[in-house]
Amino acid sequence: MPKTLNTEHFWMPFTANRQFKSKPRMLVAASGMHYTSDDGRKILDGTAGLWCVNAGHGHPKIVEAIQRQAATMDFAPVFQMGHPQAFEAATALVSIAPEGLNRVFFCNDGSEGVDTALKIALAYHRVRGDGYRTRLIGRERGYHGVGFGGISVGGIAGNRKHFGPPLAGVDHLRHPLDIARNAFSRGLPELGAEMADELEQRLLTLHDPATVAAVIVEPIQGSTGVILPPKGYLQKLRAICDRYGILLIFDEVITGFGRLGAPFAADYFDVVPDMIICAKGLTNATVPMGAVIVRQDIHDAFMDAAPENAIEFFHGYTYSAHPLAAAAMLATVDVYKTERLFERAAAMAPYFEEAAHSLKGLPNVKDVRNLGLVCGIELDGIPGKPSARAFDVFLKCFWDKGVLIRTTGDIIALSPPLIIDKPQIDQLFGSIADILRIAGKS
Repeated sequence: MPKTLNTEHFWMPFTANRQFKSKPRMLVAASGMHYTSDDGRKILDGTAGLWCVNAGHGHPKIVEAIQRQAATMDFAPVFQMGHPQAFEAATALVSIAPEGLNRVFFCNDGSEGVDTALKIALAYHRVRGDGYRTRLIGRERGYHGVGFGGISVGGIAGNRKHFGPPLAGVDHLRHPLDIARNAFSRGLPELGAEMADELEQRLLTLHDPATVAAVIVEPIQGSTGVILPPKGYLQKLRAICDRYGILLIFDEVITGFGRLGAPFAADYFDVVPDMIICAKGLTNATVPMGAVIVRQDIHDAFMDAAPENAIEFFHGYTYSAHPLAAAAMLATVDVYKTERLFERAAAMAPYFEEAAHSLKGLPNVKDVRNLGLVCGIELDGIPGKPSARAFDVFLKCFWDKGVLIRTTGDIIALSPPLIIDKPQIDQLFGSIADILRIAGKS
């Protein structure tokens, strides 16, 4: 890091600013599976940036597409105008989406995608003459971005407590994590599908199903520390929503684009929601972009309800389907297909699982959870110092081992780029194991 760099003016998001600025961890370049730190070290990326660089850093096809588009047309509005890349991008996204989800509303990130999907759900019932459906149901420990809609249906207390009452008319399912019964599950937990019945037996009984517009869940709860759905759980949610005319929304900002070895978690679980929210891996994180993929009949309800030549849905963003983002998305989807990265992730998942569960029995390891190329390692916390143990592992991985991991509370979360190979998996988990062993002796 240059000695003249002034760090005081940037208020960093989701960061212990004072701790970071006392000893900054600076990344200055990236290629493939690695970052380069400002002191010239190669840092193995165990988190795909922030769950988003699925095809690896600096992919030449994606870089070239962005450069070419910037030189051709930097911006075009999509309010009452259009540009070809926007329509091509929507078509490309639909080509890998679950069957029946074939209308795309573009935004700029996952937070905007969540608010967009919630607004679509509320407005959909209204344009159909069912305006009593105003209630939204999320899940405890759910993360749905940082917009007011997202923190309302989300269930992470720290993301809500500073901002007063969230949106009214929101309730939450329990999360399905049950370490007592399912610790060290390999893949999906066997026990706990009955937790989905709470939607019908408690929440719909309490609120009246005729007032509920949508249920929104992450197929895998990622940011809270990798909570996996028990076998049959998502299928139960789908059946209950169908029974009562409630829309089911999957927030696939993390699970989309190969994380589980399939285009979407909806494909992996064989459960098709009414909407999918995606972002992050959509452009391989090169240019911000998000999208909501919607069932055609939901889209058509808006078209049928509006007068001729009228705006059907009063919502959107200046940068929806931005030309650079659209170009990046088109190139990214092409890379996923031509390099068969989803298939590669599926093939690498068993080796990743074995490496993850090799940590069982190490000091302070309370649970290991994995599916596809995602893993959560839950540690016993230090009494009176929540999150300190995992954060210490994070720091030692970066400074001592040249490995980037992510922590939330006392949980280590891993989600490497889909291009990771076996020696790099060994390095990733071996580094964590070394640190846990050393810490356990102190």
